[in-house]
Amino acid sequence: MDSPDLISTKDIPPQFLKSAFLAGHVPYKALSSDPRLSYQLYIPSEHINVNPADPEQNLPILPLVVVMHGTRRGSDTFNALVPWSHKHPCAILAPLFPTGLDGPNDIDSYKLLSSKTLRSDLALLSMLDEVSHRWPGISTKRIILVGFSGGGQFAHRFFYLYPERLHAVSVGAPGRVTKLDLGKDWPQGIRNVEEKFNRKVDFEKLRAVKDIQFVIGGDDNVVHGGDEFWKWLEKVKKKNGSNSNKEQLAPMRSGRLQTAKEVLGEWKSFGIEARFDVVPGVAHSAQGVVDAVLNFLEPIVKKMYEDGL
Repeated sequence: MDSPDLISTKDIPPQFLKSAFLAGHVPYKALSSDPRLSYQLYIPSEHINVNPADPEQNLPILPLVVVMHGTRRGSDTFNALVPWSHKHPCAILAPLFPTGLDGPNDIDSYKLLSSKTLRSDLALLSMLDEVSHRWPGISTKRIILVGFSGGGQFAHRFFYLYPERLHAVSVGAPGRVTKLDLGKDWPQGIRNVEEKFNRKVDFEKLRAVKDIQFVIGGDDNVVHGGDEFWKWLEKVKKKNGSNSNKEQLAPMRSGRLQTAKEVLGEWKSFGIEARFDVVPGVAHSAQGVVDAVLNFLEPIVKKMYEDGL
């Protein structure tokens, strides 16, 4: 829980929001429930309703787009959304899950949602709670979740567990995925989800999310690092005694384009419909597919803003 004296936009005259770093570029803040983690926001100041409970405030509630970073912790998608958000009113939240959380060589723990020292799913929910308190004019009950590469891994797994919290989701080029397979444990399948997360994968709720995008470059079909890299990595893990950890991500065995087609085929068999955008001539690049992501987001953000969702 955040401190009860946390400053909210309703406590500040609107002309001072930028000076108080509560509008425009909002700097990274440590997450109260886990200060190892942090998040930044961008909030277009001309569109923020500082206090929806005030009858004199007539601006709509801002939709929230959550941008989950990839393994390199880059910000291409966030940076593209910043100028876009002035024409298409929305707030943007960018969590940061640094490397080294589960040990000096850890780069993947956040993608799993649950690891040795981290529950990244609960961390995101805590971030949304903090945002809802500090910016009551931002919609946090149902969000738009966007992720590319490692962020795409997080996004589709969060979608499986929390479809009721998503108005829309864009899954970009994940290299390793979780199948809706009741014969395998997480993160390869979903057999032990209830035991692990105290939640069920609710297929009716998954089907109820109507705005789903899977986006990838047309040339994004090579195995990251090549087969020899993954063989070497498996040897290192075995030597370090970590190979027996069944909760690790499986090695990458196929290119992302092939993986995307397999996932979409499985989703379709369960009645989960998704838009599939393949960007010609683009390899593994968040910047290369960002226009397709913005094209997907535009009508969704517009409707949410107009409907006050």
